[in-house]
Amino acid sequence: MEKKASVIIVGGGLAGLTAAIHLSKIGVTVIVIEKNEFPKHKVCGEYISNEVVPYIEWLNINLSLLKPTSINQLQFSTENGKSITIELPLGGFGISRYALDAFLYNKALENGCEIIQDTVESIDFKENEFTIRTADNTVLQAEIVIGAFGKRSNIDQKLNRKFIQKKSSWLAVKAHYKGNFPDNLVGLHNFVGGYCGVSKVENNAINICYLADYSTFKKHKNIREYQNEVICKNHHLKAIFDNSTLIFDKPLTISQISFEKKRVVENGILMIGDTAGLIHPLCGNGMAMAIHSAKIASDLVGAYFSGEIKSRASLEKKYLEQWNCNFNKRLRMGRLLSKILQQQKLSEVVLSIVVRFPFILKGIIRKTHGKPIIQ
Repeated sequence: MEKKASVIIVGGGLAGLTAAIHLSKIGVTVIVIEKNEFPKHKVCGEYISNEVVPYIEWLNINLSLLKPTSINQLQFSTENGKSITIELPLGGFGISRYALDAFLYNKALENGCEIIQDTVESIDFKENEFTIRTADNTVLQAEIVIGAFGKRSNIDQKLNRKFIQKKSSWLAVKAHYKGNFPDNLVGLHNFVGGYCGVSKVENNAINICYLADYSTFKKHKNIREYQNEVICKNHHLKAIFDNSTLIFDKPLTISQISFEKKRVVENGILMIGDTAGLIHPLCGNGMAMAIHSAKIASDLVGAYFSGEIKSRASLEKKYLEQWNCNFNKRLRMGRLLSKILQQQKLSEVVLSIVVRFPFILKGIIRKTHGKPIIQ
């Protein structure tokens, strides 16, 4: 089977679907290839900064239908339990990836996008055109390909991306719980070897998602033992786990999470979301960055097809410039925090200082959050 479109998006997660909706809104034909069925739970903090709200409204996406929680406070604590609570400058909202991705999927279909459930086997670029082959022997062609295939993929290996060659020590675990937790609060709690984010999403569910250094995790038999013996040494987290009931059959996990620098344009493919760069969860703004990156790429692709951008080389250059302008400092801060958390003594000192001097935490928030995105 052969198919053709102006743009093919590889990956139908948050960034990929947002880009599909944007491009279809401005009249660009789009095919999305996603290997998983919709809907699907994903390992994610599920907090989105309000900086993306004006852009989401421009896309004609009414997320209020999903009844997300409204979040305006951040509580941060160290492993020994010292904590501070501050107001979030812009605030944000909590919404599960299960509900959000399904909602965006239906919006993309409504906009006329074609979405194919299949696995990409190869992406070849020759004479200004991409040819994609899938596991089901479908051949697709497009002038532009956008990569939105997530944190780590077999496509990264096939493209021989540098970051994929390095082992990463980070493991993430996520699950939904029932229990008592404030609707307007996002908690960021440190423990030896990692940190845990806690916030409410729709339907009164509590999302608990933590990042752990695998060297500390592997010493324990299973997730429950690790949570009891390591994570719950922070009394804030112990109180949350002791008073919450697991909704999922079992927690979701993902390993080899890399915060290494990634190339934003690879073999002509414009990378968006986590595919282009993953910010440390302690910065708390990965979902907003994914949405914003989709906007940047879509705006430029639209300008390319309208003739405003004259060449592919100029398109790639402008995308790299805008990515760096919006995200380089945020990602640099994320990589710094990642290195600090992997050094226990240093992390204890730094995090204790953050608790004693709240303006430092506010400064980190300012450096990792953007201004409202106006279309």
